[in-house]
Amino acid sequence: MPLYEYRCDACEHTFEALQKMSDEPLIHCPACDEATLRKLVSAAGFRLKGDGWYETDFKSGNKRNLADSGKSESSQKKSDAA
Repeated sequence: MPLYEYRCDACEHTFEALQKMSDEPLIHCPACDEATLRKLVSAAGFRLKGDGWYETDFKSGNKRNLADSGKSESSQKKSDAA
């Protein structure tokens, strides 16, 4: 279940809540009990990196098909040797 970040517009209390994606957003602030909570947008706490991901994920510069780069070089060397 994801963590959602909330802030109260009345008292500026900020907290995180563990909720299902299908749950309704919280409304009442646990600190002041006002119905002025706002769900905040925050960055994810993880990043997918490493071999095996799609070539468009987190690419930089001329790097393409990082997972297949070793295979194409070895097959090219075999064809050059033949």
